[in-house]
Amino acid sequence: MKTRTKVILSVIAAVVLIGPFAIPVETSGTLTNKEAAALSWDGESQFVDIADHSVHLVTKGDPASDTLIVLLHGFGASALTWQDVLEPLSAVGFVVAYDRAAFGFTERPTKIGDVNPYSSAGQLQVLDQVVEKYGDQKKVVVLGHSAGGSLALGYALDNPNKVDRLILEAPAIYGSGGAPEWLNWVFNIPQLNHLGPLAVSSIATSGLQILDQSYYNKDLITEKVRDNYTAPLAVIGWERAFWEFNKAPRSLDLVDRLGELNVETLIITGDNDEIVATADSVKLSSELLGSTLEIVTDSGHLPNEEKPAKFVELVIGFLAK
Repeated sequence: MKTRTKVILSVIAAVVLIGPFAIPVETSGTLTNKEAAALSWDGESQFVDIADHSVHLVTKGDPASDTLIVLLHGFGASALTWQDVLEPLSAVGFVVAYDRAAFGFTERPTKIGDVNPYSSAGQLQVLDQVVEKYGDQKKVVVLGHSAGGSLALGYALDNPNKVDRLILEAPAIYGSGGAPEWLNWVFNIPQLNHLGPLAVSSIATSGLQILDQSYYNKDLITEKVRDNYTAPLAVIGWERAFWEFNKAPRSLDLVDRLGELNVETLIITGDNDEIVATADSVKLSSELLGSTLEIVTDSGHLPNEEKPAKFVELVIGFLAK
């Protein structure tokens, strides 16, 4: 009887420990990141080696301008979110919009070195190198949307001498910053790490639901808008990269540091934001002393997409002060 019990336990252990590796984990992507980028940007963008990986970015305006404007997209988006505002903003500076690791068409590293490109530390390193590469002898404006807003604020707090103006659009400051570091060991259990890409692949459909929630006027969600958010899902290996992003430490502990900010700041939010509550942006403005708050009417989480002309007007007006 004891022998039979040992055999059963051995079989169960084998199923638990080895079984997950028998499940095939394949990507739905069919294109390289460069092939996919070419389809969406029609040759307007470029790839630059930054922080040990190839970063996809687009630039607009005169590189000799005395102002650099860096645009950081939010969760699930890419530089495509800025398409309607790139040209107008280039009237007041040289604009650089890039895809953060795990999103858009930036390279998706599968081997993690000393700095994890999917972590906040890695993404702040990329932002710093973008500023160094394009911002020499320029006034630097960092504009971040949603999760990109938290990175922008974190960078300004860490580098007050490198940022002249800070613009936060519907910034995700009070929400979760990703998985706590103490949980990393769980995500790195070989069996779970193997199946992780399958677990996060549902973003291909749930992401469009988030997009619907992000717009106040649903009629503005055209086929092109949806394509902008789904095009990066054609990249081979996007699921693995998204899994790496989800298990990477991203907490920036910004709330306790708000009183340290010494950079002139503009906060923009829609009056009907269901993703980052409008009230959160109002609260942030009250805690960032001296900041300017602008609420765009009849807009949700993406004023830059829903009301691009108004968005550009607010940004240029702020920079003209």
